[in-house]
Amino acid sequence: MAFNHTAFSDTHLVSSALKTNKYSHVKNCSTSVSRFILLGFPCTQEIQILLFSVFFGSYILTVIGNLCIICVMRWDHWLQTPIYILLANFSFLEIWFITSTVPNMLANLLSDTSTISFSSCFLQFYFFFSMGTTETFLSAMAFDRYLAICRPLRYPTVMTVQRCIRVGACCWTCGFLYFPLPIYLISQLPFCCLNKIDHFLCDPGPLIKLSWVPAPVTEIICATYNSVLIFSTLIFITSSYTLVIRAVLRVPSAEGRHKAFSMCGSHLAVVSLFCVSIMVLYVSPTAGNPAGIQKYVTLFYSVLTSLFNPMIYSLHNKEMKEALRKLFRTVRFSQRHGRNL
Repeated sequence: MAFNHTAFSDTHLVSSALKTNKYSHVKNCSTSVSRFILLGFPCTQEIQILLFSVFFGSYILTVIGNLCIICVMRWDHWLQTPIYILLANFSFLEIWFITSTVPNMLANLLSDTSTISFSSCFLQFYFFFSMGTTETFLSAMAFDRYLAICRPLRYPTVMTVQRCIRVGACCWTCGFLYFPLPIYLISQLPFCCLNKIDHFLCDPGPLIKLSWVPAPVTEIICATYNSVLIFSTLIFITSSYTLVIRAVLRVPSAEGRHKAFSMCGSHLAVVSLFCVSIMVLYVSPTAGNPAGIQKYVTLFYSVLTSLFNPMIYSLHNKEMKEALRKLFRTVRFSQRHGRNL
């Protein structure tokens, strides 16, 4: 696996060519473009191996951390309450969210030709954005905290386990039904024969820039979809937690205030990391975002926030930490008992 200087220079060649219309004479190649080349992170072989090790370790830790949260919720019947069911749902979603991109990125880091077929590119695009959309719809966790703290007498009747499961199913359904139109519009663009994408995944910005004709309508539609999704989620969560904070500040006990802020603070931290990152990329039309910024901000919110989430939820939650300790003690006891037998 050698460092490909041609691929590195092609990144700037394609970008500048599309900006200066140097290749404006290229005919419509959308029917012949059967695959794309993901340039990823052009660097030396040693840096690629280092990146592979870092991303592989982050992926394994993310999967293990989220699986621990799911297992603890299933094992400890005291945690089988609406908020922890939503949290387990969120952890399950995080596993698939990171799996939609990182394994392919790891394979490309070890490959000389990082190609992806046209259909696989848009399939990855669909699953990545659908699961990302499902994460924003999981603002139901904010509504759960609002009911638990601001309407404690109504909470047991409003947020039952069955209703919580239905809310989670609705989040998944809405998430996977939200983005087909923008994805379809982008897939119909006439792509340039220089089919190199300066990214590690199939993202709308680089794909739209790869089109040899301007697509302002598609860009505006994508920006509108993203803006409605992101700002409606932020407004809902901000409103819910504003009411929660007002209610918590009236609690006379310092211990009660700390317990109430524990889960709310964790959720707000996750929301801040995720929403601020995607606002940088997807609220404004894609033409205004440099490819390098898109790549690294996407890396942050798709890989690093998924790694932080299980740490935030487990380390800042007393019930979760205690349940994890009990689970690990039970596993160690079972292993020792099995060896003695």
